[in-house]
Amino acid sequence: MIEVRGLTKSFGSQKILDQVSFQIDHGESVVIIGRSGGGKSVLLKHLIGLLQPDAGQVIIDGENIVAMDERHLLRVRRKFGMVFQGAALFDSMTVAENVAFGLRRHEHLTEGETAKRVAKTLELVDLPGIEHKNPAELSGGMRKRVGLARAIIYEPQIVLYDEPTTGLDPIVSDSIDKLIMRVRDHLQATSVVVTHDMRSARRVGNHVMMLHDRRIYANCTPEALFDSPDPVIRQFVDGVADPEGTQF
Repeated sequence: MIEVRGLTKSFGSQKILDQVSFQIDHGESVVIIGRSGGGKSVLLKHLIGLLQPDAGQVIIDGENIVAMDERHLLRVRRKFGMVFQGAALFDSMTVAENVAFGLRRHEHLTEGETAKRVAKTLELVDLPGIEHKNPAELSGGMRKRVGLARAIIYEPQIVLYDEPTTGLDPIVSDSIDKLIMRVRDHLQATSVVVTHDMRSARRVGNHVMMLHDRRIYANCTPEALFDSPDPVIRQFVDGVADPEGTQF
């Protein structure tokens, strides 16, 4: 479903990604971990064509999107749902208007049909009956759920999550993890989750990829990652500062 070949990206003189390559199969759930500023979100933006690489290919469902113009990119992006780090809701819109935003752009439905889809999707993320609330009335966890509902309302083939549990307490984070797994199973969608949350990484991914030193350092099952004796992996997984000052 997703294949990245030799992806390289720099901003000015700073190289962020260097010859990154991997493959994600249809229906797979992959977690991307790594240090802050290590290129995780940059990599995610390349998958959906929001950034252009300096070199390499990004192949989505058999098509290289790097060479595409904006019109063709829009067609490919309809396969994606994106859950942004801060939910990125429109404060001037109600919950229903936020959730229906992408649906109105991609499908021609009546107001009644749209309302039914919004209600059904809000039920899927455990937020029934809040269509007329404003984002300011919602807790952080509820805002994340609304952001997820907006991403999945048109049943995308691929769902990208950028730090879905950041800023949430452990109980709410646990509920978001369960929602990610529910959405994956309900839509049979391919999931790519960028996170610093090691508990989340262990639970939601079939595979975990670790970015280190601008490349994919590890690509394995969660069990193999958490059992690894590799010192670079252990330092990150255990959250221990290196007394010798080694930099990732």
